[in-house]
Amino acid sequence: MEESTFVHKSVLLYETVGSLNIKPGGLYVDGTLGGGGHAYEVCKRLGSGKLIGIDQDADAIEAAGKRLLPFQDKVTIVRSNYANIKEVLKELEIEGVDGIYLDLGVSSYQLDTASRGFTYREDAPLDMRMDQRNDVTAAHIINTYSEMELYRIIRDYGEDNFAKNIAKHIVRARGEHPIETTGELAEIIKGAIPARVRATGGHPAKRTFQAIRIECNHELEVLEQSIDTMIDLLNPGGRLSIITFHSLEDRIVKSRFRLNENPCICPHDFPVCVCGRKSKGKVVSRKPILPSEEELEENSRSKSAKLRVFERGQS
Repeated sequence: MEESTFVHKSVLLYETVGSLNIKPGGLYVDGTLGGGGHAYEVCKRLGSGKLIGIDQDADAIEAAGKRLLPFQDKVTIVRSNYANIKEVLKELEIEGVDGIYLDLGVSSYQLDTASRGFTYREDAPLDMRMDQRNDVTAAHIINTYSEMELYRIIRDYGEDNFAKNIAKHIVRARGEHPIETTGELAEIIKGAIPARVRATGGHPAKRTFQAIRIECNHELEVLEQSIDTMIDLLNPGGRLSIITFHSLEDRIVKSRFRLNENPCICPHDFPVCVCGRKSKGKVVSRKPILPSEEELEENSRSKSAKLRVFERGQS
């Protein structure tokens, strides 16, 4: 892979790095290293501090390694999913860190490289795996899941009003022959959506492709199951900053942050807390931090980005 092939414009770059309140001697984790854009800015602010970069994509690991060469004495790169952050840090004999950040967006490289199977704009094998060591591809999901399972995924993860009809069309089409490419799937979806809707909305396959990608990579389960662990790994005053790109992710982050700030389950009329659940810290960003007008003009893929920040308590 040539270095220039992994191109990804980091979204909310300075807002994210600024939100971490970086200490020159601190320890930080980039849970979605990608091309290393955010990591590069973090490393510029480190003195004796260290950064651990985690990513499950082999191409991202290679590209980030090259980009971060000037800081190789400060950076440790690990190929893994951020869901395994506790195990990764344990292996490195690290008990706590001063900041963790995630950029949950699919990289421009992944979207623009047709062979990865993420895009509905070009015809390529149905893949969509962020970690190509995994066995389950988008083709497996499309060709083996029941109509009800496909309907549920497209409805819940794609929030598509035509989920039932899309699932029906997919099952009917694969009954004739397996659906193997992104182009085939996009045409099937197109045929399942009324022409009047296709004329006014965005690309008819966008929501379904998002849904299949989320299912293929277990994106929402990984996020929901990891937030509490990441907060627990923060040193006092440490921060967790997460960039989301659609309402499903943002809802999870917002909800988990609030629960970690106020986990008490006692009835409101109780004079004192008796459940014993203690706050782990505070939500720094009551409202999400959004891209500036300038960034929106320069990078159209930033338009749905939202950054939320949580700070670990001092006790």
